[in-house]
Amino acid sequence: MIHDNDYEYFNKMAHWSFDEFGIHEECLTDWDLYGLLRKIANKDSRILDLGTAGGEKIFSFFPDCAEILGTDYSPAMIDTAMKNLEASGKKNVSFKVMDNLDMDVPDEHFDIVVARHTCTDPVQILRALAPGGHLLMRGVDKYDCWNLKLIFGGGQGFNDPVPISITDYENVLKAGFADVELVPIHTREYFKDRESFRSFLEMVPILEDVSINGEALDDSLLDKYISGNTVNGQIILYRAYYGLSARKPG
Repeated sequence: MIHDNDYEYFNKMAHWSFDEFGIHEECLTDWDLYGLLRKIANKDSRILDLGTAGGEKIFSFFPDCAEILGTDYSPAMIDTAMKNLEASGKKNVSFKVMDNLDMDVPDEHFDIVVARHTCTDPVQILRALAPGGHLLMRGVDKYDCWNLKLIFGGGQGFNDPVPISITDYENVLKAGFADVELVPIHTREYFKDRESFRSFLEMVPILEDVSINGEALDDSLLDKYISGNTVNGQIILYRAYYGLSARKPG
């Protein structure tokens, strides 16, 4: 779980979008965080979105409800979110800078907490949820891009003794949540060419300990991966995420 490094990474990412790579994603698992969110929520719901980044997911996928608060560790991300909020005209959405490991929100206030690809403290989330409230999490697991990491000999979570999905699952159980469910999520991402694929790897932390911002990216290893993972002219990246849902008793 990276925390201090996230600050610099997401500040850098504040004005950048995955859309520029033209990635086509194929999901192989029937677990949809936003589908579950829309099923659980109603017009009176109060939702907390942890790791909101620029708030794009809120404006694109969250249901209409009484209140949505998006928080992020990065001030630059929240600056972007505020600009997106102004453009949206939404009155039920607000944003603020917050550390997920030092949550500054009212006790038992939210009906739903959403956490995507971000570090969390389930004890603090439990405190923030109203009785009967729901937690929905989505994260990157150890075996994400595993065949790529094996070729490079490292990467995000490569040396973790226990996958983060299992750690999160156990921590949510220990915090006192009920109806805890952990689901592996498998997707394929398709890249149109080597240039877009390499640029993508330079921006994301998949190979963080063997290629920081592309500075140590070994092109011979990259070409080895591409040669074995290209179908119909498209480069495939095999992703491993996890979804977690839970409920606060009451």
